[in-house]
Amino acid sequence: MEMNKQNLIYLDHASTTYIRNEVYEVMKPYLTDDYGNPSSIYSIAQKSRYAIEHSREQISNVLNCRPSEIIFTSGGTESDNTSIYSTAIAQMSKGKHIITSSIEHHAILNACEFLEENFDFSVSYLPVDNQGIVDLDSLRSQLTPETTLVSIMLANNEIGTIQPINEISKIVKAYAENHNTTILIHTDAVQAPGYLNLDVKELDIDLLSLSSHKFYGPKGCGLLYIKRGTPFSPIYVGGNQERQRRAGTENVSGIVGTAKALELVESERIYYLEKTSNLRDRLISGILNTIENAKLNGHLSNRLANNAHFSFQGIEGESILLSLDLEGIAASSGSACTSASLEPSHVLKAIGLTEEVAQSSVRMTLGKNTTKEEIDLVLDILPKIIARLRSMPTLSNVL
Repeated sequence: MEMNKQNLIYLDHASTTYIRNEVYEVMKPYLTDDYGNPSSIYSIAQKSRYAIEHSREQISNVLNCRPSEIIFTSGGTESDNTSIYSTAIAQMSKGKHIITSSIEHHAILNACEFLEENFDFSVSYLPVDNQGIVDLDSLRSQLTPETTLVSIMLANNEIGTIQPINEISKIVKAYAENHNTTILIHTDAVQAPGYLNLDVKELDIDLLSLSSHKFYGPKGCGLLYIKRGTPFSPIYVGGNQERQRRAGTENVSGIVGTAKALELVESERIYYLEKTSNLRDRLISGILNTIENAKLNGHLSNRLANNAHFSFQGIEGESILLSLDLEGIAASSGSACTSASLEPSHVLKAIGLTEEVAQSSVRMTLGKNTTKEEIDLVLDILPKIIARLRSMPTLSNVL
């Protein structure tokens, strides 16, 4: 089940990853022999129940939380949606104000917009600087006694910039204490596993979202950490699964795979952090030194170890991606959830890029198996692609 890398240089790990052999092997029994419904009482069902609770313990060891504070979901979007809807609705009597940033994933932004349009919530969208860091002075100014939730992503899925979550938490909690109120803090940490510390006590947060297929686990499975005592109104109702916080028969194989995948990337984090960041820096310096008018987007150093995001003036990003694909190199223009859109990325607009420059952008995200030889091959091929595309006549030149 390891990814077949023959004739493929895969640089889109922020979009999705393959399932590791170790993960696939622990999933298989719950797809075939041990298929019992965890809510039943006979032995085959109890094997599934034990597998779920064991997985919860594995994950809690990584996040440094109680197993009971973990609920399993269908992925990052559900975890993000749940973090917004379930806490906002549960606290409506206290206040209807949410703070988030202008560069969040659409799973957060669209959920906030839904609450604005349908439940009369007010939402403050914090600006970021030209490297993608949230404006902390703006955060301070937007906090009010009506604020019940602040949701800021741990690391951006497009440009890789890492946010100062600890500092954000201190600001929010100091305000809440001074005003004798409670403000919950959520972080979308979907891009963080394998690269950043996920200890929820050190992050000092109340909710955290993860998605399995971003760290070599199965698609269609994720999790949400919910600190004990957090006001919560479930959006899935029916059975009593997940302590009545998320009804529906559990995806046992996906849960087992998620726990194993997270355990593995955490155990390997220090090693791959250094390896990947060295390759990322080699890619960044190589592109900036060999391609004229190439611009790195996001923070130069305070970024995910596997993320390199560029704009290439005068060329559409789609043309670059198609040319790379013909050479056996897979990259992307940004978020996989909006890649089909003709609109320029809201993240790139938020950091001040013009529409033209934003549409000339390419994201390359490395993984655990990326090699120096692959990076060097990209550095050989990409400058030739850029030169060829820039030499081609454009419609404006022809006219």
